[in-house]
Amino acid sequence: MPRSKNKVASIARRKKVLKRAKGNWGRRKNVFTVAVNTVEKGYSHAYTGRKVKKRDFRALWIQRINAATRANGMSYSVFMNKLKTANINLDRKALAEIAYSDADAFKAIVEKVK
Repeated sequence: MPRSKNKVASIARRKKVLKRAKGNWGRRKNVFTVAVNTVEKGYSHAYTGRKVKKRDFRALWIQRINAATRANGMSYSVFMNKLKTANINLDRKALAEIAYSDADAFKAIVEKVK
């Protein structure tokens, strides 16, 4: 009896990898063995990128809060310390959004903390 190779599944597996490699240059997009390496490396970069994105956004929020607090006559570190002592539980993401979109509300927060 001949050996069954399950051609449907193996073609589907290759198609899935080649679809993920679409947009690459040269053999990276249409030769399966090269495309596998490209896709795997892409997955590792994507995994790392999801972690780096969190760092980048936190840094952006801190920069926005720092700029807004300095415009109101206080440094970032002093402002964050006084927020904690005043028991105002706003995270950096919310503070950055307030500082970016509504300067008057942020100024009110700074005045309350002073």
